[in-house]
Amino acid sequence: MSNRLKVTPNDLSAFWMPFTANRQFKQAPRMMVSAKDMHYTTSDGRKVLDGTAGLWCVNAGHCRPKITEAIQHQAAELDYAPAFQMGHPIVFELANRLVDLAPKGMDHV
Repeated sequence: MSNRLKVTPNDLSAFWMPFTANRQFKQAPRMMVSAKDMHYTTSDGRKVLDGTAGLWCVNAGHCRPKITEAIQHQAAELDYAPAFQMGHPIVFELANRLVDLAPKGMDHV
């Protein structure tokens, strides 16, 4: 399957993009079809620096094998557990690790 993406106005009408000038975007779409490390790849093959780290969600870079494998492993075990009257051991482990890193007195995550 090619990373090239054919885009027509009808393809773009169903999705409203928050914090985006939708009419302008849909007249001249800027499509990202993949990412690796700190760059996106556009539908025409150009590399674009991801200066905001995917809105601060991929600070270690896009598609890092170790992170991808950890995500796949966890999703195969339990993909989501809401923190409303139930929990998962890993979230408590993470909270304790963060508390250990935080300044004294900051003991809740």
